[in-house]
Amino acid sequence: MLIAQISDTHVMLPGMLMSGKVDTAQHLQAAVAHLLSLEPRPDLVLATGDLVDSGSPEEYARLRAILAPLPMPIYVIPGNHDTRDPLRAAFPEHDRLLGGAFIQYVIEDYPLRMIALDTLAPGASHGELCETRLDWLEARLAESDRPTLLFMHHPPFPCGIADFDLIGLNHGRERLAEIVRGNPQVERILCGHVHRPVQCRWAGTLASIGPSTAHQATLDLRPDVPITFTMDPPAVALHQWRDGHLITHLSYIGDFDGPHAFS
Repeated sequence: MLIAQISDTHVMLPGMLMSGKVDTAQHLQAAVAHLLSLEPRPDLVLATGDLVDSGSPEEYARLRAILAPLPMPIYVIPGNHDTRDPLRAAFPEHDRLLGGAFIQYVIEDYPLRMIALDTLAPGASHGELCETRLDWLEARLAESDRPTLLFMHHPPFPCGIADFDLIGLNHGRERLAEIVRGNPQVERILCGHVHRPVQCRWAGTLASIGPSTAHQATLDLRPDVPITFTMDPPAVALHQWRDGHLITHLSYIGDFDGPHAFS
């Protein structure tokens, strides 16, 4: 199976630009066209949060219109820019999955089991996993020892970009690590939030952050430097489950010279 991960799409209303510069909706349209051009096409899409910028129903309606050409299932989780009820309303076909106090659910229909986690702390930029959410995860993992992927917005590990580390998964990280260590079937944790690809061995598995489909966080590892962004090439992450291994590639969105034969 082939999983496409899109993240931090930050769709805004028509005529609005992120920081007065970035047309995030146009970038997402390019990402959709890119996914449609892939051979083989992904079997499903995971959208790992910050789907829109202010959480309004109008933004979610625009998000759905942009994603509409994709024929494969799209599974969503909220980021700190999202709001739960408008997000649920925008994806009524997943009402069975997105109901409840938190947007957490299990996808059982593929060779790799997938569990969505809701790290949203309303009104805050950081993420949290309360005891209720963690109890739910522990119970779901106890149901099966099938290879499992967790996907969530806020990364549980520090990425080295100072301001993002202040607004990571600030609550529930320690217990999440205990749960993951106790469940070796967890093959990977997929995250968003940081707007650039980052990997870390964490709690006995691999945790990875996917890039944004639009602007990327500046790679600046100096302490006490404010967050900035650059227009590095946007990308989607492609995760291929093959022969018992999850193999990840970045697929950059845009027109690039090639392909050329190696000589």
